[in-house]
Amino acid sequence: MSSREKRAQKPSISAIKTMIEEATVDAYDEGEQAMGWQCAFDEHLELPFITRVLGVEVKVERIELRDDNCIVAMCKRGRERQAIPLFDLPLPKHPPAGSEWIAAYRYFSRGARS
Repeated sequence: MSSREKRAQKPSISAIKTMIEEATVDAYDEGEQAMGWQCAFDEHLELPFITRVLGVEVKVERIELRDDNCIVAMCKRGRERQAIPLFDLPLPKHPPAGSEWIAAYRYFSRGARS
């Protein structure tokens, strides 16, 4: 199996739950959980990558934790930059390595923590 095919596979619920546990271990509140997710993205998600937002190609340059504990993708097109909540970021047809962490974060964010 090629690395590109591995990237395109969706993680199992079991794998997602393991990633959630890794990202949020020892986190006692929402702020600490958000910091755990930020660390997981820094460690595992291959950046930058190209995706499309509202039909326009953008480069996702970094993942950023905001003061309100919202995690956003910082996207760039030309000179313009836009923060897109990670929960809403469309992934490309061939997602980057580590994109399974975005899937785990989305699962976690929907409240499926158990």
